Amino acid sequence: MRSVNTPRPATRTDVARLAGVSDAVVSYVVNSGPRPVAAATRARVLDAIHALNYRPNATARALSRGMSDVFGMLVVDARNPFFAQLVYAANRESSAHGHSLMTVSTGGSPLSLDEQVDELVARRVRGLISVHAFTPRQIERLRGQGIHVVVINQPAATPGIPSVRVDLPAGARTAVEHLIGHGYRRIGFVGAAEYRSAREHGWADAVSAAGLPLGPRVLTEYSLDGGYDAGLQLLQLEHRPDAVFVSSDQMSMGLLAAVHAAGLRVPEDLALASFDGVTESAYLWPPLTTVRQPVAEITAAAVAALVADDDDVDVVLPTELVVRRSCGCPP
Repeated sequence: MRSVNTPRPATRTDVARLAGVSDAVVSYVVNSGPRPVAAATRARVLDAIHALNYRPNATARALSRGMSDVFGMLVVDARNPFFAQLVYAANRESSAHGHSLMTVSTGGSPLSLDEQVDELVARRVRGLISVHAFTPRQIERLRGQGIHVVVINQPAATPGIPSVRVDLPAGARTAVEHLIGHGYRRIGFVGAAEYRSAREHGWADAVSAAGLPLGPRVLTEYSLDGGYDAGLQLLQLEHRPDAVFVSSDQMSMGLLAAVHAAGLRVPEDLALASFDGVTESAYLWPPLTTVRQPVAEITAAAVAALVADDDDVDVVLPTELVVRRSCGCPP
């Protein structure tokens, strides 16, 4: 017998009442269909699910299909604010569909990507969201175990497996064109070798289209320290740039610290635009102009593809330029 003091688990009706929708709409959100739900309505339902700690009963579904209710997620470095936001959003989205999420941060692991894939296979995850591209052999290994894979945040579609990505070159071009609009004529680039191509191409295309010479380019590691070191290198140049486009907010945080440590000001001495749109970017000094990636939409599309076992997915999402003070715009 249930104690009178023990709260009952939240039901779908409770979620519907809190979100101001019907039970059917809650079902459409949880099951990714069969009918579409408007983005604003979907957000209200997810907020209600989170507030009530609602857990759909996925046990019967999992048993009938012979699958685990656990999704796996591979990210490069969970300490990076952008990856942290991806994990948070993916966990929330997975939970709304009755699945838990197991995250593996590959950057600091002594295991190879192959070994980490084998570990996820051994844990019988039902599906896998990965920021890493896979080799054909790895894809065959996962599919041979019945594990569906969605690759996210790669610059191009991954042949043979579902992909959810953003238009990285277009986002970079938008940021650099905004800097050019301020009148900056020597615009540098800071990036990391393993991720630079799409964002660097966007920077180069925008600068060249404006008839300007490419400014100095610094390639370093994708980290706070990497951004700080890049800032020191730029500031030591005889002809330093008057603006710089940085390929990640995390690196921009380190670069800002280097500029401040040198007694210089952003944007007066060096204007700055960045990429990713993490929450922390609004709380830097000055607040950071950045290209925001649609994290909620990325993870929603990825989880929906896993839930539906849909291998025919190639979603390309737009970015949004968030203008703040670091580029020279007024507050």
